[in-house]
Amino acid sequence: MDIVAKRSINCEQGAVRAVRYNVDGSYCLSCGSDKKIKLWNPRTGLLLKTYGGHADEVMDAAGSCESSYIVSASLDKSVIYWDVSTGLPVRRLRGHAGGVTCIRFNEESSIVVSGSKDNTVACWDIRTRKLEAIQTMREAKDCITALVVSEHKIISSSLDGSIRQYDIRAGELVCDTIGVPITHLVQTRDSQCLLAACSDGTIRLIDNDSGEMLSEYKGHRVEDYHIECGIISSDTKIISGSAEGSAIIWDLLEGTEVKRLRIGSEVVHSLAPHPTGSDILFARKRHIDVWGVPEEEIEEIMD
Repeated sequence: MDIVAKRSINCEQGAVRAVRYNVDGSYCLSCGSDKKIKLWNPRTGLLLKTYGGHADEVMDAAGSCESSYIVSASLDKSVIYWDVSTGLPVRRLRGHAGGVTCIRFNEESSIVVSGSKDNTVACWDIRTRKLEAIQTMREAKDCITALVVSEHKIISSSLDGSIRQYDIRAGELVCDTIGVPITHLVQTRDSQCLLAACSDGTIRLIDNDSGEMLSEYKGHRVEDYHIECGIISSDTKIISGSAEGSAIIWDLLEGTEVKRLRIGSEVVHSLAPHPTGSDILFARKRHIDVWGVPEEEIEEIMD
């Protein structure tokens, strides 16, 4: 199965800090250094809406489970909860003492979880008018870089080199220390493993239950960037951006590099695999690039 370049979108919002699909992959969000979030149709490249209200760069965003709301995280230390259709802020949440770096909804989109440069993870109940966090986790010793949120677990990665799993039901914390700053974290679709991108240029596959390291993936260039990784093709392949303008794909089980995609000349730092299809979004400087299986091949597979 071949992966080819399909479209390049100039977001015209300064540097794109992150790119994210909505829950079904029909839309995507780009977060800009111009303090705005933009909503796109990635298949056509059409700009659908612009959301402006932050006072500093937007670092991350997420869409709710029914796609009618967005939450965004900014270096202005705030989280904004947006109405997708009106483009207006419904609520502005302030409680972090540092820039907010990452943000996720829980499965019902009733709780928003944010991670910050103030080394904390905060939980916000957005169904109420309460503006304070309902819970704040203060165990990390450095910036929170990524979050994985499931039904009853919040998993955070930090530049302090640890992955912390908070079991909300049991009120328990399990901490796995890798010992190298972790810049990004994702979970496999079967929830069995975590994939941690580290500042030493190694991506580590970790067993979710035991904390045991199962595999390592190398070959991409990190330098001083926070380069994101992802899991594609039904948990069989690993993908990462790279500082020299490429994306690298490895076989999850073998650990071997299977493909190198030349995206452009700038750092490819953020990426988002389609939640159900084969497309992958990449962010580099001012652009989002859409790559995926050619339409002819998709039709052949369907037939």
